[in-house]
Amino acid sequence: MPVNHRILFICTGNFYRSRFAEAVFNYHAERQQIPWTAMSRGLAIHLTEGYLSSFAAEALLERQIDLRYTGRQRVQLLEDDLLKSDRSIAMDRAEHLPMMQNQFPAWVDRIGYWDVPDIPHRPFKEALREIEQNIIRLLQEVSA
Repeated sequence: MPVNHRILFICTGNFYRSRFAEAVFNYHAERQQIPWTAMSRGLAIHLTEGYLSSFAAEALLERQIDLRYTGRQRVQLLEDDLLKSDRSIAMDRAEHLPMMQNQFPAWVDRIGYWDVPDIPHRPFKEALREIEQNIIRLLQEVSA
């Protein structure tokens, strides 16, 4: 089944929340044969080191979601990523709106924002559960 649409998940380091969202979305979209694919990017990947947050990796393992559903590395957000996406969602309005205003002012009102704060502002299990619930609703929306 060819992929017709692309969704972009945005966070700060492309290390934890957006990568989890990308994997959960891609896993469920594939299983439900929804013609969408997700990718994830970060607004400030220089602030983080490593491949993938252990919190995200462990949560994906608990859900039996293979790491192939997320990117091979952390990637800095470029305007081209926004242009190539049908929908774009930043993980936390309070955190990411100012970054978007600074880096991509023309896109500030063209993307969606969730309210899932980073650690330590929200415990990781609670944050990842909320992202997963948002993904399930989003999949229902795009498949309708």
